[in-house]
Amino acid sequence: FSHAKEPLVEATAQQPASEPSASEGEQTAQQPEESAQQPTQQEQAGTDRDGALAIALENAGVDEQDIYNVKVEQDGDNGIPIYDIEFETDYGEMIEAVSGSESMGSGQVQDGHLYANVSVSGVNGGYQDANHLTMMDGRFIGEKDIKGEKNVAVVSDKLVSNMFPNGEDPLGQEIKAHLGDEIYTFTIIGVYQYEQDAITASMMSMMGMSSDRDITTDLYIPITTEWKLSGAVEGYSYITVLTREGADARNLAGEFEDYFNRFYTRNRDFQITAISLDSIIDQSMTMMSTIQIAIVVIAAISLLVGGIGVMNIMLVSVTERTREIGTRKALGARNSAIRLQFIVESVIICLIGGVIGVLVGLLLGYVGATLLGFPATPSVQAIAIAVSFSMMIGVFFGYYPANKA
Repeated sequence: FSHAKEPLVEATAQQPASEPSASEGEQTAQQPEESAQQPTQQEQAGTDRDGALAIALENAGVDEQDIYNVKVEQDGDNGIPIYDIEFETDYGEMIEAVSGSESMGSGQVQDGHLYANVSVSGVNGGYQDANHLTMMDGRFIGEKDIKGEKNVAVVSDKLVSNMFPNGEDPLGQEIKAHLGDEIYTFTIIGVYQYEQDAITASMMSMMGMSSDRDITTDLYIPITTEWKLSGAVEGYSYITVLTREGADARNLAGEFEDYFNRFYTRNRDFQITAISLDSIIDQSMTMMSTIQIAIVVIAAISLLVGGIGVMNIMLVSVTERTREIGTRKALGARNSAIRLQFIVESVIICLIGGVIGVLVGLLLGYVGATLLGFPATPSVQAIAIAVSFSMMIGVFFGYYPANKA
């Protein structure tokens, strides 16, 4: 599920000048007493910051009972947002992992003539489990990396193949990522297995990038490092929650939405929306059903137009063969035999059209499946039904001209 980015850092920096903090009042009241009881400069700065944070959060629309929790987000020893601390604590029995990420941009890792296309993202420690990344060597980003804002990176095996063609051990090696006009240096701490989906493969094939050298893979760095390097607001634009087996994802999505919305009860600018994978699948199925109905309607119109065309052809044929029909009747042919003859001719015309349609459909389906990378093999039963339906169209629309004959 996703939500709008929460600008708590910006709010913290905006200290109203007209309202003194609580610590300033205490300092004024204690001036006549002994100087040994006065707070140190560091303690005073921390108290002033807490007072300003409380005022700023109230102005931002955060409830008073939630101010302490948000201060934990800013002042916690881990330096990790509250979504990774308090949220996982409250729902620890229901969730498997919480994944948060922020994109830093795309570019290239370069070393002389060697290069690898990358998309740099800042992630938290739960990203690996939530996205089912398979580590091939080293480790994934941990809590110490996030706390220390370290310039470390987890790269793909494709990047390792491009940047270390001679088989060097990538762990501990430094790489330089060129993102726009900036160059960032990271130390490799882990290598994950890159898995290319069919859509990406088909897009690369269409763009003529069939070589592994041109594949763009993800390069993961600690989320706090991404905040530091990009200067972005500390917070997640969205997070992904992996629930435990047996948990009701639909109900949990509603609970998660209510959980995070309590921080924005009086704020009109931010709102949290939680969506479960089940609901996304249902929406997709509904959309697919609508598309299927539209295709059926279009096919019905096409069959109607085609049937009318067959009927007109048979009417013309009956008119042109009036002499033949009269000769057969003179020789003793019954009306039912003549009617059957023209119905069979109509069915044969539709059968030929149905076979041609099946062949064209198979060809176009094969081309589309090859470009998209998805298997698309129609069943024999579907082909038989399509051809049979085409023959039924011949019987229906050929009966009137045959009966007129």
